[in-house]
Amino acid sequence: MNSSEEIAVSGMSAGRSAMRMGPAELVQAAAMARRFYLEGKSKIQIAEEFGVSRFKVARVLETALERDLVRIEIRVPAELDAERSDALRARYGLRHAVVVESPAEAEETPDPENLGEVAADLLGELVDEGDVLGLAWGRSTIHMAAALDRLPPCTVVQLTGVYDAGTAERGSVEAVRRAAQVSGGDAHPIYAPMLLPDAATAAALRNQTGIARAFEYFDKVTVACVSIGSWEPGISTVHDMLSDEERAHYASLGVAAEMSAHLFDAEGRRVGRDLQERCITVRADQLRRIPEVVAIAGGQRKGPAIDAVLRSGLVTSLVTDTSAADYLMTTGAPPKPALNRADPDGI
Repeated sequence: MNSSEEIAVSGMSAGRSAMRMGPAELVQAAAMARRFYLEGKSKIQIAEEFGVSRFKVARVLETALERDLVRIEIRVPAELDAERSDALRARYGLRHAVVVESPAEAEETPDPENLGEVAADLLGELVDEGDVLGLAWGRSTIHMAAALDRLPPCTVVQLTGVYDAGTAERGSVEAVRRAAQVSGGDAHPIYAPMLLPDAATAAALRNQTGIARAFEYFDKVTVACVSIGSWEPGISTVHDMLSDEERAHYASLGVAAEMSAHLFDAEGRRVGRDLQERCITVRADQLRRIPEVVAIAGGQRKGPAIDAVLRSGLVTSLVTDTSAADYLMTTGAPPKPALNRADPDGI
């Protein structure tokens, strides 16, 4: 995901406007531009070499750009959309926003797998040695963990229970183990369902030794990776785990999105807080204190849910795709900047 800048300097085919400069001016401007853009020399060094003032060097370089003697190209890998990324970052006040081209055949597919690959590269940039990395349940975080090929030494902790305890080894538990293996650090998985039948059962599980040990790390997490779900079948883990009556109840509260078993309305306010008492998950106030929370979510169908969670202020960075980004750039009034981590509802 590293961008590169290519500087093209040409003194012979500089274009019609540049030919208004005399040949001596063209040669000198091309030489100065080469020194400055390609060789990394300062304007003072160039001025000393050519026996002119640094102000003249500045004017010559400016003229070279205006007259197309110098062309500057900013190139990023084809799958990244730098313009949308920057616009989305600015609109939501995010620390990082990375927009990936949506696969043409799957524009409406939630969380295309290539999001996980890009998120893996982003984590490689964000995680420092000694950090505590938290991973929440989600298909996108599982794809991300599978794509990891570099992480500095860090501790990895699971932030939520799993969708199905019977598939833990192939889901978020395996994601935690994979990340720890790549980093060479300790792993703290959680062998428990995300949602329990009642608050008493959830409380009992939280007190079990292995789960309690993982919970002790929640306040130490420095970088977290989470998924976002829409409130509809197949796109929200929590939605799929609830009964029809429970789904109807939370829908009546205006739930529009789910993240780590926390529910949000369209304005980013938490609703249905009683659900957290039945869940094995990191608390919302703990998420808010984590310095870097990276959400991985994409697809046009998830656009409203992504918008809702970003408005909550719990997320600092986003990896998404162009179809979701286009929705996010045109929906409603711009939200408050996320980086002030403002609490919209007193979490």
